[in-house]
Amino acid sequence: MTQTRLHITTGREAANRIFAALETAFEEDGWPIAVIEVDEDRDIHEVSLYADGEVEDIARRMAEVIAEAGHKGPLGREVLPDVDWVAKSLEGLKPVEAGRFIVHGGHDREDVRPGQIAIEIEAGLAFGTGHHGTTAGCLEMIEKVVTSEKPVNALDLGTGSAVLAIAVAKLAPIPVLATDIDPVATDVAAANVRLNGVEAHVETATAEGFDNPIFAARGPFALIVANILAQPLILLAPEMAAHLAASGSLVLSGILDRQHDAVLEAYVAAGFRHIETFHREGWVTIHLKN
Repeated sequence: MTQTRLHITTGREAANRIFAALETAFEEDGWPIAVIEVDEDRDIHEVSLYADGEVEDIARRMAEVIAEAGHKGPLGREVLPDVDWVAKSLEGLKPVEAGRFIVHGGHDREDVRPGQIAIEIEAGLAFGTGHHGTTAGCLEMIEKVVTSEKPVNALDLGTGSAVLAIAVAKLAPIPVLATDIDPVATDVAAANVRLNGVEAHVETATAEGFDNPIFAARGPFALIVANILAQPLILLAPEMAAHLAASGSLVLSGILDRQHDAVLEAYVAAGFRHIETFHREGWVTIHLKN
């Protein structure tokens, strides 16, 4: 099948902003996205999305996301040879550090320093690799909350690659339920859980909504982490309240700066109180308690 690289060239700050927006917009599609430094001195960076088959609709969506991120440059196209561009793009990603955590691929194991908490993500199907402000902000908030509150159990809702569930389990040996609506994402999450040696603590499951019996069986949860999107988070506010244990903590991300107030308003209306908000690269991570 024909593979096409859709790409945009810009400065570092804009490239990071566009990369973050594309990773969120195309999260459910599974297309690999990468940002590389072309020329440091001239501040030239390139953001690429790799797609198979017909790309007209993908190119249109990508152009809309780029425009919404504030960039007006042309979208380039390059037809590529038959290569595993998912793995290839992930190999080019540098390790991400957030608090004590470092998220890395297998090729960067030697970059982990003493005292860091390493989370290794397979260079396979990518459902969140830690390479933008949503995941990085979540990791920093998780470290703070788990260290100070010592929750007895946790839920990672919309787990994707299971980065956040693995982070919780590496901080504290507690039961963690990691769920996703996509069975492919769940398989990826389970593989990453095994790779990081936390399968004794993290259970992965495909679950479309809180009516799935697994939530009642494993809850209520002392900590719920949800790095998804603002609109689903707003709709989930009452159910989050019903599944969070008394004095529990809720960590929400996947939220743009401009969406912060709307999300917070929904959760305050559901009985939560705002503790803290982290701002990272145009995204926010919100800590709330009931």
